[in-house]
Amino acid sequence: MEYLYAIILFAISSSVTPGPNNIMVMTSGVNFGVKKSLPLLSGICIGFAFMLLLVGLGFSRLFEWFPALHMIIKCAGVLYLLYLAWLIARSAETQDTDSQGEPLSFLKGALFQWINGKAWVVATGAIAAFTTVGSGVDTQTMLIATTFLLVSFPCVGVWLLFGSLLKNWLNSTASRKRFNLAMAGLLVISVLPVLKEIVVQLSGPMTTL
Repeated sequence: MEYLYAIILFAISSSVTPGPNNIMVMTSGVNFGVKKSLPLLSGICIGFAFMLLLVGLGFSRLFEWFPALHMIIKCAGVLYLLYLAWLIARSAETQDTDSQGEPLSFLKGALFQWINGKAWVVATGAIAAFTTVGSGVDTQTMLIATTFLLVSFPCVGVWLLFGSLLKNWLNSTASRKRFNLAMAGLLVISVLPVLKEIVVQLSGPMTTL
């Protein structure tokens, strides 16, 4: 049971702490409400659990065979997060129009996990910490993925509920715009460590010439 408790505590701490997923969910709650944001919430939670399962079953070995693939995913993730930050920053401009736009879909929430830097760190960290080679790794991986699936819904859902509560307070275009700009800024900040890592990796071979 101690093993399971350890996984649960890790899942809670990593799911409820700030990150791109939670920022997107809260922003969606502010701009679209809980009901319209449920597909995004479900996509994030189910998509991450599925990603973690595949990583544990050996998907990460592809990066050992094709190192360039990892760099491509990192670059794509940075560009997509910056694009999302831009969309969030300008979303308040359409609040007073009939075509307010739509929140991210279930599929987009699920696919986003593959280019989410924090998701990769948590997934690989969970597999490394809570599996033992030669001791039912597949079963352990399924247990970890299932735990994250069950835990992430309430943990990420808290951010969605918080966003929906903020929606009642941010009832003016100006206040909504300030909030969206702040969330866009947080997304950009979350990208900076990955961007720095990309620059270091790309410039490394050149500096040795």
